[in-house]
Amino acid sequence: MTLRVAIEGISFWSSRLPGWDLASAVICGDQPPPEAANPRPSPTLLAPTERRRAPDTVAIALEAAARACEAASRQPSELPSVFASTHGDLAISDYMCQTLVSTPTLISPVKFHNSVHNAAAGYWSIGTGSLAPYTAISAHEYTFAVGLIEAATQVVCEQKPVLYVAFDIEAKGALSSMAPSRGLFGVGLVLGPVTSAQAQRSLILTTEPVEACSLTPARSAAAPLVADNALAPCLPFFEVLAQSHPRTVCLAISQRLALNVQVN
Repeated sequence: MTLRVAIEGISFWSSRLPGWDLASAVICGDQPPPEAANPRPSPTLLAPTERRRAPDTVAIALEAAARACEAASRQPSELPSVFASTHGDLAISDYMCQTLVSTPTLISPVKFHNSVHNAAAGYWSIGTGSLAPYTAISAHEYTFAVGLIEAATQVVCEQKPVLYVAFDIEAKGALSSMAPSRGLFGVGLVLGPVTSAQAQRSLILTTEPVEACSLTPARSAAAPLVADNALAPCLPFFEVLAQSHPRTVCLAISQRLALNVQVN
C-alpha cells in the first residue's frame, strides 16, 4: 500500500508544550523546554459554561482540531474528520466503574454521555455546526499510526482535505495500572491531496513488515515531556515534521506491520 498526501496544517498541545511553534522550537533545540506546565487548554469553540464542564478529552481534542484548521486556513465545518484516542476518557471510565459498583442508580447522565469514545468528535461537529462525516478510532499502542492511515486513505479516495486529531489524557484509579497514561497530549493535522495549493509538506505512506524497517525512536528534548502519555508513540513523526529537510520515520501499526512515512 502506498498513499501520497499533503500536510496543510499542524497543531500540537501538551502541558509543557502548548503549541506547535513552541514544540517545534524545543524539538529542534532552538530553545529549552519551559519549566511551567499548563493545566489544560480552553477551547474557544465552546461557550464559557460548556468549556468549564467539558471533560479533558474534549478540551484537548477541540484545541488540537481548531489550531490545525487555523494553520491550514480551512473552515472547520467543511472538513471530514478522524479522531483517534488510545484509551478515550479514562477518568470518566474510572468514575463509571466505581459508581456502578457502589451506587449504580446515581450515575451522572452527563458523564455517561461523555464516556463514549466518539464524544470529542461529537462535540467538534456540534460546536462547528459541521455536517461532514467523522470517524472515531482506537488501536491501543498503534492508535496514532492507524489513525494517520485512515485519514490519508480518506484524502486519497475522496480527493478532499481531512482533519486528523489524536489525543490522550491522564489515567485515573484502578484503570491506571492497566492502561497507564499521564498528562494531556493532543496533536492535529489537516491532510489534503498532493495537488493542494495549501500544502506545507508532503507525505508518502507505505506499509511493510516490522522486521523490514527499524522503528524510529523519539530523540528530542520534547520526548521526556510526553513520554508517559499514551499518545507518546506519535512524537517521532512530529520530530521529523519539525525538521525542514526531507526525512523518513517508521511507526508500528501492529505487531507485524510498520508504517513508513517519507516526509518531504
